[in-house]
Order: sequence, then structure tokens, then C-alpha cells
Amino acid sequence: MPENSKKMTNLRQIARPQVVVLAYDGLCTFEFGVAVEIFGLPRPELGDEWYRFAVASVDSGELRATGGIRIVTDGDLSLLASADLIVVPGWRGLDSPVPDALCNALRQASARGCQLLSICSGVFVLAATGLLNGCKATTHWRYIETLKARYPDIDVVEDVLYQDEGDILTSAGSAAGIDLCLHVVRRDYGMETANSVARRLVIPPHRDGSQPQQLSRPVAQLRESQRLGQLFDFLHTHLTEPHSVDSLARRVGMSQRTFLRRFEAATGTTPARWLLNERLLRAKDYLESSRLSIDSIAEQTGFGQASTLRHHFRQQFAISPVQYRKQFSHSATAR
Repeated sequence: MPENSKKMTNLRQIARPQVVVLAYDGLCTFEFGVAVEIFGLPRPELGDEWYRFAVASVDSGELRATGGIRIVTDGDLSLLASADLIVVPGWRGLDSPVPDALCNALRQASARGCQLLSICSGVFVLAATGLLNGCKATTHWRYIETLKARYPDIDVVEDVLYQDEGDILTSAGSAAGIDLCLHVVRRDYGMETANSVARRLVIPPHRDGSQPQQLSRPVAQLRESQRLGQLFDFLHTHLTEPHSVDSLARRVGMSQRTFLRRFEAATGTTPARWLLNERLLRAKDYLESSRLSIDSIAEQTGFGQASTLRHHFRQQFAISPVQYRKQFSHSATAR
């Protein structure tokens, strides 16, 4: 099972899942905006099954956000009682106490099966509830040691973008919150929908949660970015074909050594691992949305044989392709 994924859960079995994002005085504007952009933005191109969205106030009175913004919410913490997913968009300060009323509301929500998601320093809110004790969690690399020291019962995972524990999900720095929220969309609605959301955001559709938080060169130079971007487009349309480091390096006009270094700087992983992840995502998409046999899916995703697909699928997701289809296919979720 991958380090950043504990179990498969989704909200697709719920008609129009209710997402509630917390707002508070001293709100972290960017993290709040991530939740609004991904879960709260109307998406008519995706039909009428998209998430419902609301903002719940933690504090009474005027709420101020970073940048001089004032926030008006949809209601108070009572909104959490009907939430299917609660998003904690950072927290106003590591030394700012988490209100008892908020901790109690989050515990009650979790007890009835609501999923909880934190972005960046929002993990300290979840930690204060005790719900992360015995679980894996992550946060921004600057806060890792503080989280370990204050909450020794949490298994703090360093150097990942996000951690999925099933009903509790945590992300690293602010931008990693986008990756985690897209991960939730992919889990709930499938790869095609997640890719559609990513296209509107003009960002890559998928970064593996186990990818390191800090890359030595997180942004490639323009020319390299263009060449690698064209390579990614090519690979997405030729996943079934065999690819070697030599053939990929020649396609972008680099030596093998330079290509490997620059590919990892841009993606945080190796070409082989990147291809495996993309093939597994394509296989999940077929399992969710088609009636193709496992043999056909293996052929159309570059695994060749069903046994190879089964091996990698179970290794990555701790579930077989057949079991995954039973749980997450469109026909299953409709039932």
C-alpha cells in the first residue's frame, strides 16, 4: 500500500455531497481560496451532481482574512452537522488555541462518518481534536518538527504532498492543498472529471501524494518546460507503447543523464514511476466508466497482461481491479 494512502473511500455514493469549509478571524486566504475554487465553484459542464458548498464561521462577529479581506459566511458551526466533507484551510497561528466548540463539532462530525481535510497548518486543528492520534498526517515542512513535538501520538510523515487516511486527509504546504483537493475529486468523480477541473485551473492534473515537498528545481526553465510538456502530451496519448529512458531522452533532445535529472526536477519522480502512475490512473478511469474486461484494460493501459495490471494495482491501492470496479464504477455508485 502506498505510504500516502490508507484506504479507498469516496463520497460519490452520496447525491451531491455537502462540503463545508471553515472560516475564522485571521483566515488564511490562499488555502481558503483553494477549497472554494475546487469544491465551491459551479461546474455546469459536469452536470448537476457536483458538490454542494457552504462556509461555516468558527468565530462570531467580523471575520478578517489575510490581505485586508472581510468574510461573510453561510452560517456558524451548526453547518458541520450536515457536512459530508469538512475542509480546514490552514489555521491562524500555531500558538493560537483551537476553540473547544470547534473541536467538539469536528469530533461529532467524524463520529457520524464525515470526512475531514486540512490544508497546511490546518492539521493543528485536527490534531487538537485527538482524531489524528495513531494516524499518519503531514503538514508544511516548516511545521513538521512542531507537530511532532506537540502531538507525539501522531505518526507525522515528512516530505510528502498529502496523506490520505481514508476519512482524514492532510496536506503539506498551501499549493499541496490543490493536489489533495484534486485527489478527493479524482477519488469521488474519477480521473476524467479531476482532469477537467485541473484544466480550468491550468495546472497539471495529477501529482502523486508521495512526491517530495521540496524539489531542488521546482520550476523548470521555460525551454525545458515546453519540451517536457510536449513529452507529457505525447506519453498521455501513447501510454500503451513501451518507453525507455533512451527513447524519451532522444525525443526531447537531451542526454539520458540530463533528461533524468530534469524530469525528476519537474515531476519529483522517475519516468518509470510517472508512467506507472499514469497507467494506473487510466486503468482506474476505465474501471469506473467502462465495461471493458480486465484483459482489455491491461492492453489499453500499457500493462500488456491482466496479471501485471492486477499486481501493480493491488500494490498501489491495496485492492484488486475487480473489487475497485465493484465499489467505484459509475453503475455501482448509481445503485
